[in-house]
Amino acid sequence: MEHPFLDKKKLSEKTLEEIQTSLTDLMNKLTFAHRIGNRPLINQLQMVIESYRNEASKKLDEVMKKQNIQGQVSIQKEDQIGNKNRT
Repeated sequence: MEHPFLDKKKLSEKTLEEIQTSLTDLMNKLTFAHRIGNRPLINQLQMVIESYRNEASKKLDEVMKKQNIQGQVSIQKEDQIGNKNRT
């Protein structure tokens, strides 16, 4: 579940690097919240982290589309590919 009070517009304006930096900071805060046992803070941070991860995923998808990176990787040997195309 994403955080309901997070400003999605501002989040979408951030660069991928800024999002990754924020995620690192949020993970450190989550670790601290776990250490002190603050369950309400843990829940809030988990929602914010999910929002940031979703936005990072969207940005990575955009980068892949721009670079025409395929989602699948062939693990066949080059010779096998050549033989497959001949049949």
